[in-house]
Amino acid sequence: MTSLTSSLDRVRWTRASGLLLFTTLAVAACGDGQAAPSGGGFRGPPPTPVETDTVTVGQIARVVTIPGTVEAIRTVGVNTQVAGAVLEVPVEEGDRVEEGQVVARLDDRELQAQLRSAEAQFEVSEAAFQRAEQLRERQVITQPEYEAARTAYEAARAQVEQLRTRVGFTEVRTPIGGIVTSKTVQSGDVIGGQARLLEVAEVDTMVVRVNVSELDIVDIQPGDEVELRLDALAGEVLSASVRRVFPAADATTRLIPVEVALSPADGRRARPGYLARVQFQLQPKDDARLIPASAIVSRGGGEAVYLVGDSSSVVLRSVTPGLTSEGRVEILDGLDPGDRIVTAGANLLRDGARIRDVSAPAGGPPGAGGPPGAGGPPGSGGGGRPGGSE
Repeated sequence: MTSLTSSLDRVRWTRASGLLLFTTLAVAACGDGQAAPSGGGFRGPPPTPVETDTVTVGQIARVVTIPGTVEAIRTVGVNTQVAGAVLEVPVEEGDRVEEGQVVARLDDRELQAQLRSAEAQFEVSEAAFQRAEQLRERQVITQPEYEAARTAYEAARAQVEQLRTRVGFTEVRTPIGGIVTSKTVQSGDVIGGQARLLEVAEVDTMVVRVNVSELDIVDIQPGDEVELRLDALAGEVLSASVRRVFPAADATTRLIPVEVALSPADGRRARPGYLARVQFQLQPKDDARLIPASAIVSRGGGEAVYLVGDSSSVVLRSVTPGLTSEGRVEILDGLDPGDRIVTAGANLLRDGARIRDVSAPAGGPPGAGGPPGAGGPPGSGGGGRPGGSE
């Protein structure tokens, strides 16, 4: 008897739980507006919240960004032309020097002694040559004797000029003006001939040399404006232009060097060695139909967007995309300027689905749109629900 009573209690509890669950679902459906008040059926899911935007007309280009290093337009190594001990190097790294300025002095005492000896020998040979000329006019000496005196005179003069030149080399002068970027010797060092003393960079013009693909070089010409960013300046955009395009490509990489020059004002803010990123705008178009890249969805093996209709529903529209740049996509076919399309929430939609536009109007937070029909094209509902959607 007790067992039978327990079984009946379980059956009653199961039926009561099922009835309660059914009642709860029915009430919830009615509360969500899915149950018809009188028809007894369902009207479908609620509108999907999305963000929308319109098709605009503007400029777009294929963007190619290539890293490079800032360099001076010309860097010259200053070498010594004679061996000796370094007496003085009056410049340091970072100093500005002018063309022809003395940047190092070497010990010239030995060369000065040799020069004085050569000058004395020159005076003797000069006097002997002058006597030989007088004697030849009076036909006292033969022509071979005269030629020997003249040869000795010319050799002595050449020796003096050579030593004077070598003495001049003990004062090392820079061939260009600019900034000293490196210094490899100090006072007291003993160096040989052709030793590197300094490097001087002509920083009045700063350039960035980048290697461009042969597929892109056809769209780059000298004088083209480019955007240049330096990591050292927090990615600030600097003005620059293409200075020259080199005539040949590397046989292995198929890359062509392109030299980009910074404007004088921005060049003074850069230093050799800074990392730069050069952005080329290729194949620009001024009248392209543009939409946000987030509006594109893949459907049926192709690209499509959800077009907002007048009845707060969307239609799946196939499109032909073109160039993509900075989050925008060019539409070659499938949309017209002014068409309103879904830009966020498209992955939750299907063809014919109802939507609720939660796009933020100008100067307001998302969902804070004005009354339906304000601030947008006909049927868009502005920042609120398009077309008077529920």
